[in-house]
Amino acid sequence: QVQLVESGGGLVQTGGSLRLSCAASGSIFTIVDMGWYRQAPGKQRELVAIITSGGRTGYAGSAKGRFTIARDNAKNTMYLQMNSLSAEDTAVYYCNANVRSSWSDAGRTHWGQGTQVTVSS
Repeated sequence: QVQLVESGGGLVQTGGSLRLSCAASGSIFTIVDMGWYRQAPGKQRELVAIITSGGRTGYAGSAKGRFTIARDNAKNTMYLQMNSLSAEDTAVYYCNANVRSSWSDAGRTHWGQGTQVTVSS
């Protein structure tokens, strides 16, 4: 009964910024690691950024220096701040999270429905 809902996508000009949000709800004991993925038309889904429960982060080379991933554990929400956007960033962005429903739960992966980001050139 875990739901992940992305928001914040839209149309932006080259060089602009967007902030994506991923809100988790449902049967949540704790969220372990979370990440943002994206998929452009005709391309495979790729990892953009990850953040662990301990706050450690990792970025794809294309995102490093431009994107920042963050999370608010009290709100069960994750963010992706995207700056200096270019046409190559156009894709559907998906939220992913490993969620434990109880202390004894090993956790399982959940996906959001995706939010479209389009960068005009």
